Amino acid sequence: MSIELYEKARKIGQKTYKQNVSAGRYPFLPVLDDIIQKETISSDVSLGLVDVPLDRVVGTSTAGRTQAFASDFMPLMDSKSEFGTKWSKLCDAHLEEGIRDPIKVYEYLNYYYVVEGNKRVSVLKYFGADSIPAFVTRKVPRLTEDETIKVYYEFMDFYKKTGVNFIWFSHTGGYERLMEQVRVSEKHGGELGESTIVSEVGSASDSADGSGTVIRADSTKIWSEDTLLELKAAYKRFEKAYKQKGGDHLTNVTTGDAFVVFLELRSFDEICEMGLEDIEAGISSMWQEFLVVNEEYEVEVSLDPPEERTTKLSQILAPNYTAAKPLKVAFIYGVDPAQSDWFYAHELGRNYVKEEFGDRLVSLKISGIETEQDAIDAMTDLIENHGVEVIFTPTVKMVGASLKCAIKYPNVKILNCSINTTHRYIRTYDARLYEAKFLSGMIAGALTETDKIGYIADYPIYGITANINAFALGARMVNPSVKVHLKWTTLKEVGDRKEIYKSLYEEGIDYVSDQDMITPNEASRNFGMYKLTADAPENMTMTVYNWGVLYKRIISIIMNGNWSSTDTDSEGKPINYWWGLSAGVVDIIVSDKVPSDTRRLVDIMKELIIEDRISPFTGEIKIQNGEVISEEGVELDVDDIIKMNWLVENVVGEIPVKEELDDIAKELVEIKGVQKDATKEQVNAQTDDTNEGV
Repeated sequence: MSIELYEKARKIGQKTYKQNVSAGRYPFLPVLDDIIQKETISSDVSLGLVDVPLDRVVGTSTAGRTQAFASDFMPLMDSKSEFGTKWSKLCDAHLEEGIRDPIKVYEYLNYYYVVEGNKRVSVLKYFGADSIPAFVTRKVPRLTEDETIKVYYEFMDFYKKTGVNFIWFSHTGGYERLMEQVRVSEKHGGELGESTIVSEVGSASDSADGSGTVIRADSTKIWSEDTLLELKAAYKRFEKAYKQKGGDHLTNVTTGDAFVVFLELRSFDEICEMGLEDIEAGISSMWQEFLVVNEEYEVEVSLDPPEERTTKLSQILAPNYTAAKPLKVAFIYGVDPAQSDWFYAHELGRNYVKEEFGDRLVSLKISGIETEQDAIDAMTDLIENHGVEVIFTPTVKMVGASLKCAIKYPNVKILNCSINTTHRYIRTYDARLYEAKFLSGMIAGALTETDKIGYIADYPIYGITANINAFALGARMVNPSVKVHLKWTTLKEVGDRKEIYKSLYEEGIDYVSDQDMITPNEASRNFGMYKLTADAPENMTMTVYNWGVLYKRIISIIMNGNWSSTDTDSEGKPINYWWGLSAGVVDIIVSDKVPSDTRRLVDIMKELIIEDRISPFTGEIKIQNGEVISEEGVELDVDDIIKMNWLVENVVGEIPVKEELDDIAKELVEIKGVQKDATKEQVNAQTDDTNEGV
């Protein structure tokens, strides 16, 4: 019986061998000695006896036995050889009692290379076993900027906290996302109230090579045994369903990558209670999301409203919206628009489209949405009970809820106000404000008598940094000596805006760029760009959001039946509408107090920007540490503008990190922060390293 099984295993090995040879790949087991060099390893750490996932056992430590196996660990030697006889006996032992003796392995980058026990691995792989006990010695590589090494260091920290070694991610941040999803799950997850530190001294047998006494790595226990069991069971069900769907063919998405995306859309508690069929259905409903990740698509940014492709067929198929059958659109606000300048601006946009479309459009609004679940419940009610076909969620805080509902209701068009959101099931939109900020900066630079201008910002998220830098570049264009002093309202140490105004005035700052809209219930003259005085501010410019123009264009695309045809060039990429001056979504109002010559210069620059003949981010741009980000004659790519995590050289101040912010700002930074994963110490260290290079 065992000889027959050996021959079957050998045939599998021979097939793998031939496939590798035909493809020009090494046909035998990878050898760790050939992969790593001693100078790249910082230390060896014994992990003791560990259950090792067999699918991560990929090679052998030395070249001694490598050619006895194909690259999948299936045997190649004749069944009558000594090797074949030993393999067959191990097979009998496994069938009768199970293989129990631990093997010895080296672990490197979360792959395992066998020191002792190659045939045991081969037999268990043939039978499709999940894991094998092993004495593991970890080869720790030196930390570099290589993405794989950085992911591995995150894995080591994760393993230290959880003991989990069967989940792997392709990019940094995955383990933190996984731990967060388990932490917030009330029923099956959470964290232990007090961490348990385990430190052990092992014997020689605990190491892969048996060389002397070794110190075991310390570990911190953050999950209960029940949570660990729940996680493994849920992951294994997901893994099976994901592979059945074809996940193995997505080369840029590990099962761990897909699992954490699934967790974020479903929750750990829900997945723990889902059966295999439910998980399969869930994966199918969001398969497009995994395809987007696999293709590693950047967001397709639409800088101007797309041309509508009108054909006879589209005219025939276009919905006929009338007073009897209007298009139902809903807007979901975090708070009452009367209490928020941000939502008030969007409410003005909603009222605009109501007037523009008349009785062909029914517009609903809901406010007071505090949590993600509130948003999901509101959207579910709007869709199921009110027949809403289009939903706008004008805050990045609702991007998760928007995505979950878009997957659940694929026929409903859901758009979230944010930028650089890589999800195919929703579209995103925002106003390209930095162009108007550039013009406002020109005026401030021309008017200042102290060469010191203030800029008050709220949240360090995507897009905001571009606004700050564009303002500073505009000011320097007309005044090379000007400095822009940056203040943040969302720092924990900041009391209120009055303290910021007082500090700016005392520092001799005469002009300030502040919030772009007024809050109806708390009206103030401190908006736009104004002259800061001891009394009331003197308003000079105001950057304006014309959300109604954006909403009208998007709704027109839907009403005319062009929703799908307008993105045919994007090839399935996530789409972000980021419209500015040229689309009329953004504008700038200039006071008569600004000298006529300055107004005329700004009008000329505005037309050049609208005509796409000049960009605020064209030419040589230096940042605070002296590094040249853009050369003369070069224009920054739109993706670089969106993701700016630096400030230009004439800005005085810095981008705060998460630990410095208040709770509301932290929540936004978690979603779209330009330094969301950094700590103050890390940022300082990066700055020191850069300065040393200069």
